[in-house]
Amino acid sequence: MAIDRRHILAFGKIDTPFYFYDMDLFRRTVSGLASLSSRNGIKVHYAVKANTEERLLRHISSYGFGADCVSGNEVEYAVSCGFRPENTVFAGVGKSDREILSSLKLGIGTFNCESLQEIEVVDSLAASLGLTANVSVRINPDIDAHTHKYVTTGLYENKFGISRHEFEPLVELLGRCGSIRLHGLHFHIGSQITDVAEVYGLECRRASEIVRWFEDKGLVIANIDLGGGLGVDYDDPDGNPVADFSTWFRTISSELPLRPGQTVHVEPGRSVVAQCGTLVSRVLFVKSGETKTFLILDAGMNDLIRPALYGAYHKIENLSAMLSSESPADADASGSQIYDVVGPVCESSDVWGAGRLLPRSSRGDIIAIRSAGAYGQVMASRYNLRDLAPAVYSDDLAAAGGDL
Repeated sequence: MAIDRRHILAFGKIDTPFYFYDMDLFRRTVSGLASLSSRNGIKVHYAVKANTEERLLRHISSYGFGADCVSGNEVEYAVSCGFRPENTVFAGVGKSDREILSSLKLGIGTFNCESLQEIEVVDSLAASLGLTANVSVRINPDIDAHTHKYVTTGLYENKFGISRHEFEPLVELLGRCGSIRLHGLHFHIGSQITDVAEVYGLECRRASEIVRWFEDKGLVIANIDLGGGLGVDYDDPDGNPVADFSTWFRTISSELPLRPGQTVHVEPGRSVVAQCGTLVSRVLFVKSGETKTFLILDAGMNDLIRPALYGAYHKIENLSAMLSSESPADADASGSQIYDVVGPVCESSDVWGAGRLLPRSSRGDIIAIRSAGAYGQVMASRYNLRDLAPAVYSDDLAAAGGDL
């Protein structure tokens, strides 16, 4: 288990809520990803939007990974955290002129462009600086990623990317632009993909067809970026603490034939950081209704918005019950109860989980909301003027002898 008795004892001395990062698991995940990247010849760009904690970014960049950014501020911050500008990709459907100009001056490696007009704007702004910009074109492969509708991004008609009806005009436009260089094609079909071999195999085959179409038109596609989206196990984070990078890379290597000179890129985010992060909270009140019992926590949707935003599932654990028992089975044997676990924010959607079976819980119990390292702290707000939950790192606890 990522959180042991020593950690739980230390948590009792720390004001909640806070984000706890298991740095051993994080380092093991990044090291394994680097090894697979090297063996398979697949370039990795970390998706910065998943988590922007400086300590995590500096460790990821130390492996020579690139950065995948979706705002000008992310570009600048990634470079300040050790990512090389030439390995930095600037994606996103709505880049402002200011963001494009600052990124051009910084010398970033590639702009992932998502519309014909964006290509024209990048070309014009690069020309104004006397520069040539590397551009990859994001293509919609029209693939259902078998995931939540809010994180499916590769269907034919949505705000992301260029669809097939624009392919001919795109070829003509690229031929007219004098201040851009075609770097490659970019694909991304969604997030939290767990049908790894099936979905990514289909993406690879579709990408291969599209690359061949453009090369038949006389364009050279040197780089194929397959995006990210690899899912993690939110149900059993201890049983599957590391995402299935092996199947992902093996599928790409077997399903995407490359000609000499072509390189494949991927952009993992969630799969790198989700399982190492836990949102730690306390029970403020136990409220008994006629048909339901509520656990009211001091962590709310402002700290981790995924459940309120689209009903995302996170495993919930009562750490205090684990501390007082020799094993999880003992904790269950001491008595369990069904709770609606909710937060303190004045919104009815501030619910961590309805109908959750937990050990009998009391005011002051320490509660863990697992798999919160991705799209958790980075999306937090001060709604209701609540304080932002800080980060606590496992190696800091160890250095302090379990105390802070």
